[in-house]
Amino acid sequence: MKKYIIAIVSLLLVISLAACGGKAGGSKKGFVGIAMPTKSSERWVHDGENMVKEFEELGYKTVLQYAEDVVENQVSQIENMISQGVDVLVIASIDGEALTNVLEQANAEGIEVIAYDRLIKGSEHVSYYATFDNFQVGVLQGQYIEEALDLKNQAGPFNIELFGGSPDDNNAYFFYDGAMSILQPYIDEGKLVVKSGQTGMDKVSTLRWDGAQAQARMENLLSTHYTDEEVDAILSPYDGISIGVIAALKNIGYKELPVITGQDAELASVKSIVAGEQTATIFKDTRKLAEKAVEMVSAVLEGEEAEVNDTETYDNGKKIVPSYLLDPVLVDIDNYKEILIDSGYYKEDEI
Repeated sequence: MKKYIIAIVSLLLVISLAACGGKAGGSKKGFVGIAMPTKSSERWVHDGENMVKEFEELGYKTVLQYAEDVVENQVSQIENMISQGVDVLVIASIDGEALTNVLEQANAEGIEVIAYDRLIKGSEHVSYYATFDNFQVGVLQGQYIEEALDLKNQAGPFNIELFGGSPDDNNAYFFYDGAMSILQPYIDEGKLVVKSGQTGMDKVSTLRWDGAQAQARMENLLSTHYTDEEVDAILSPYDGISIGVIAALKNIGYKELPVITGQDAELASVKSIVAGEQTATIFKDTRKLAEKAVEMVSAVLEGEEAEVNDTETYDNGKKIVPSYLLDPVLVDIDNYKEILIDSGYYKEDEI
């Protein structure tokens, strides 16, 4: 009888372990922790949803959490994912320099890390980086202003004000530098005039990409520097900032809005473009970025090297992080249907 009971218990234990799938907690393929910065920006909602869909279709278990732009929340969430036994972490960081300690914890548990769209700095424990060509994002924004004002042919001068992204986001510097690679020669020549004198990320950055902060700054710029003249163009790196800028302009009575760039093709800004307010945005297809992140995770879990196309650009202070850069696309009134609706990213009745 005793041998019989032992045999039954052993069989049940084998069945239980098979059902659990080891560390993956129910998935034989792996358990993926996804840490996103906030739900307040719809692009991060799309990113999270797209990744969960892609991973789960391939048989991975996932846990997805949003930290609502609070660094401490994100650290706590990542610690929780580590304690749950994830195999890989995919992290879009709030503050690229605030995760060093928690990544040490992940490394101690043998958990690899994929940086997602925002470079994680100050840690050697970042295996890969999936993102868009962030310098090119800025180049496209700068080129759009160049073409909209016909700077190559017009004498000017044209008034422009500059907005940057969050200073704790490495991407913000790439966006700004890319745009200024186009615009700075015109500023030096005098065709573009920054009446506020505010240039450089130390003066134009917008903490946490906050639209309300951008609106307040724009209102101050208008009341201080534009009582007798109008501004002709606004370099905005992100749609949420653009919406804040537009609110400030409309509040002061602008009937014809200046050229205003943006990024992420958020629904409110696409509607604004169709309404003739915001002029352009940069579309970054989060479906493709999710696919790339999934490919990287699959390679890591299978003990293979992930496909990358950049091994020089992204130095996080501890290492050059192997990266895959996707191409951004500029969207305006002329091509939004082709790029956003025909591709299935939005439905026409949404816009």
